[in-house]
Amino acid sequence: MSKKAEQAAQLDSDKIKELVSENDTGGRNPTGFVAQLVLGVALFWAIFQLWYASPLPYTFGVLVFNATEARSIHLALAIFLAFTAYPAFKRSPRQYVPVIDWIFALAGAFCAGYIFLFYAQLSTRPGQPTTVDLVVAVVGIVLLLESTRRVLGPPMTVVALLFLVYMFGGQYMPEMIAHKGASLAKGMNHMWLTTEGVFGIALGVSTSFIFLFVLFGSLLDKAGAGNYFIKSAFALLGHMRGGPAKAAVVSSAATGIISGSSIANVVTTGTFTIPLMKRVGYRPDQAGAVEVSSSVNGQIMPPVMGAAAFLMVEYVGIPYTEVIKNAFLPAIISYIALFYIVHLEALKANISGLPRRGHSTFVQRLLAFAFTVLGLIVFSGVVYYGIGWIKVVLPNVASLIIGVLLMATYLALLWYGSRQPVLELDDPDAPVFELPEAGPTLKSGLHYLLSVVVLIWCLMVEQLSPGLSAFWATMFMVMIMVTQRPVTAWMRGQSGEMGAAMKIGFHDLMDGMVAGARNMIGIGVATAAAGIIVGTVSLTGIGLVMTELVEMVSGGNLILMLVLVAFISLILGMGLPTTANYIVVSTLMAPVVVELGAQNGLLVPLIAVHMFVFYFGLMADVTPPVGLASFAAAAIARADPIKTGITAFYYSMRTAILPFLFIFNTELLLIGIKSPIHLIFTVVSATVAMLLFAAATQGYFLVRSKWYENVLLLLVTFTLFRPGFWLDMIYPQFKEIAPTELMQIAESKPADERLRIYVEGESLEGKTVSKGVLLPLGKPGPGAQRLKEAGLTVMAFGGDITVAAVRFGSAAEKMGLEQSFKIVGLEVPTDRPDKEWLFIPAILLLAGIIAIQRRRLQVAKAS
Repeated sequence: MSKKAEQAAQLDSDKIKELVSENDTGGRNPTGFVAQLVLGVALFWAIFQLWYASPLPYTFGVLVFNATEARSIHLALAIFLAFTAYPAFKRSPRQYVPVIDWIFALAGAFCAGYIFLFYAQLSTRPGQPTTVDLVVAVVGIVLLLESTRRVLGPPMTVVALLFLVYMFGGQYMPEMIAHKGASLAKGMNHMWLTTEGVFGIALGVSTSFIFLFVLFGSLLDKAGAGNYFIKSAFALLGHMRGGPAKAAVVSSAATGIISGSSIANVVTTGTFTIPLMKRVGYRPDQAGAVEVSSSVNGQIMPPVMGAAAFLMVEYVGIPYTEVIKNAFLPAIISYIALFYIVHLEALKANISGLPRRGHSTFVQRLLAFAFTVLGLIVFSGVVYYGIGWIKVVLPNVASLIIGVLLMATYLALLWYGSRQPVLELDDPDAPVFELPEAGPTLKSGLHYLLSVVVLIWCLMVEQLSPGLSAFWATMFMVMIMVTQRPVTAWMRGQSGEMGAAMKIGFHDLMDGMVAGARNMIGIGVATAAAGIIVGTVSLTGIGLVMTELVEMVSGGNLILMLVLVAFISLILGMGLPTTANYIVVSTLMAPVVVELGAQNGLLVPLIAVHMFVFYFGLMADVTPPVGLASFAAAAIARADPIKTGITAFYYSMRTAILPFLFIFNTELLLIGIKSPIHLIFTVVSATVAMLLFAAATQGYFLVRSKWYENVLLLLVTFTLFRPGFWLDMIYPQFKEIAPTELMQIAESKPADERLRIYVEGESLEGKTVSKGVLLPLGKPGPGAQRLKEAGLTVMAFGGDITVAAVRFGSAAEKMGLEQSFKIVGLEVPTDRPDKEWLFIPAILLLAGIIAIQRRRLQVAKAS
C-alpha cells in the first residue's frame, strides 16, 4: 500500500472512530485532572448501579434507595456526563470542558437529583409544587433537552419539544387534536415531580435493568469476547462461498446479543468483515449493507434486544422469559435468511471463500462438529440435572457447592484454552489473508461463554429478576477480567509475568466499567426524554387522537391500517437509539393497532403488537437518509452512504415482512404451541418460508428465477407462514357462544390459554367503546379465580355479564378493560382440520419449481 493510500485509510479510520465516539461515548477527550474527574464519575456510576442491583444494601441495611431515588441519581449522573463528554457543536473544543458546560453539568445534575435530595419534603406536598420546585423542573427540562440534543442529535429533541408544545398549547391546536391545555404548574409537576413523566417507567427500567446489561456487555467485550466471536465466525465460515459475508452475519448475531448499539456493532465487526467482503468480490455497497443488516438485526436478538426487552416487560405486563421466548424465532429465522441472501449473492457473482490455514476433509469436520454438539448436549444435561440433584439432597450448602463447581469449570476451561496457540486475525488489508484454524480458535475462549451461561441460567432456570441475573453475571465477568490473564500466564509456565498480567486485568476492568457507563449516557437521557412523550400522552389523551387519525386515513381497512402504522413507526424511529425508539413507537402506535385491530376482529396478544411497532421502528436505523448504521458501514467500505442504505434496506425486507406475518400468525412468536411436534412444524415451516422469501426477492433459487417462479415462491412462502388464511375461507376459525357461559369456558381452557371476549361500554373519558380482547389465563382452576388472576372480576345481572372491577396494573387493565363494561360476546375455536394440511400443496408446488430449475441448471452445465 502506498504512503498516500495509508494516509487515506488512516483518515477514514479516524473518521469512523470519531463517528462512533460522538454517537456512543462522547466525542470529547479532556486531559489531566478533568479527564480523571470524568472517568471517576463514570466509574462511580457503574459502582452505584452494581450496589443498587445487588442484595448488599438489604443485607447490611445501609444505602438502601427506593426506585424513585435511584432514578433521580441515575439521571443526575447521566446528565452530568452528557455535558462533560459531549461537545455542544462540531466546532466546540474537544480537549477541555468549557466553563458553560461545567455550569450546565452541575445545574443539570442538581435538577435531576432534586427528587433524591429533597425526597422527604416533596412527599409531604404531592401535587402542590412550590416556586422553587417549578424553577427546578423548568431548568431541568431545558437542560435535559439540551443534553439529549448533544448525545442523540436533533430528532429526539424535536419530538420531545413538539409534545411539550402540544401539552401546553392544546387549546390552540386544530379541532381534531385540540385539548384544554395544561398550566405551567400542572405540566411541570406532572413531568418532573411525579413518576408519570421524565422519572417514569422507561427511566426506571434503564436504572434497574438496562445499565447492568450494558455494563455486562462492555466488560465481556473488554475481556476479549468480541474479538473471540469474530475470530470464531471467520474460522468456521470464512472458507465457504462468500465466507467473509457469512462470518459477518454470524459474528454480528453473536455481538448483537451483548450490544445495545447498531453503530458500535457495525464498527466492531465491520472493520474486519467489510474489507474482506470487498476482497472476495462483493461490491462496496453490498459489503456495507450486509454488515448493516446483520448489525441492526442484533437489536432484535434476545436476550437484550437493544434493551427493549426490559421495557416490554413493563409495558406488556408479561415475564421477561416470555418476552425472550416470543422474540426468539423471528430473530433466528431473520438471521438464517440473511445468511442465505449473502450465499445467493455469492452464487450470482461466483464469489469464493478465503484460504484455510490447515486442511481437513469434510468428513473430519462433520465428525468434529457432531461430537461437539453431542458433547454440549450431554454436558448441559449433566449440569441441569446435577445442580437440581444437589439442591434437593444438600439444600443448605447447595450455593457453596455450585460456586465451587463453577470456579472449577472456569479454571478447567482456562487451562484448556491455555494449551492453544495465541491466534490473532490478520490485517484484512494485507496482501495475503489466511483464516485462523477452527479448533484452536474455538477452544481458546470457551471461558467467555461461561459468563453468558451464568446469565441465562439465572434468568431461565433460577428465574431471578433480570437486574439480579445481570448483577451476578457481571460480578462473574469482573472475576474473569481480573484473573484470566495471570492464571493463563501461570498455566503456560510464565509465572514471572503474572504481576504484569494482573495489572493489565485491573486496567481492562476499569476501562470496561467506564466504557459501560459512557455507553449508558445516551440510553439514560433517551429514556428520560422519552418520558416527556409518555407523560404528554397520559396527560392529554393524544393516544386516542392517533387512533382516530389512523382510522380515518385507513378507512377501517385492516391491512392499510397496519401499513400506515408501520410507516409512521418508521418515521418516528428515524435518528433515535433503540431504547428511545421503542418507547416512542410503543407509546403512540401500539394502542392504535390494539384498538383498531379489535374493532376489525383482529385479536392478538399485546406482545405481538409491541413487537410489530418495535421492528418497524428499528428499520429506521437502516433507512436513508438518517440511518447512522449505514453511514458508519459506508465509511468503512468507502461507498456511497445512500446507496449502502438502500441496499441494506433491500436486504432487510425479510425483517420487514415478519411483523405482518406474526400479527396474523402468532405461532411465529411461539404463542399457542401445543406439543413438541407442533413446535417442530412451526420452526421448520417458518425457516423454509423465510429462505424461499429471500430466494424470491433475490431472483435466484437454484438458478436465476423467471418472474413467474418468483411469484410462485412468494405464494409458497405465504402459505407456509400463514396456512390459516386459506383454511379460514373454508372453515371459520371461531364460533360465538353466549356470554353467560364465561365461567365454564374460562375453567375449561388449558394452562396459559387466552380467552376471546368482546365488550361494550363507556370509558372514563366518556367515549363509547366496542372491541374485543384476548385475556390471558394462567394456571388451571375455577373460572372466577382464573379471571381474577388476569385482573378481571365480573358479575351477572339479569342476562348480562358486567365487569365489576379491574385490578390496576393487571393484564385486563393493560388491555383497556374498565369497570361497568358489558361482556357482549365470547368466541371459542371451532372443530376443524389442522391448518398444517395446507403445507402439502405448498410443498408440491415447491417441488415443481425445484424440478424446473434443476432441469435448467443441468442444461446450463451441459452447455
